[in-house]
Amino acid sequence: MDSVVNLGAVVYGLLLVLATFARTPLTEALRIDSLFLGRADEKTRYLNLIVGVLVAGYGAWSLLRR
Repeated sequence: MDSVVNLGAVVYGLLLVLATFARTPLTEALRIDSLFLGRADEKTRYLNLIVGVLVAGYGAWSLLRR
């Protein structure tokens, strides 16, 4: 079960990184800046890149650590 959660973290992190560069309905719905910030715009879009790399990195590290 832990592997499934960590794999989900890697996938979500990669989708957040993709949301920085691609504007599709899926990536727009998953943007972390629009979920937590009241006024998300193009200046806050790069927050997705930072959080996405952190989440995907932690998930990948946890998968490789097993």
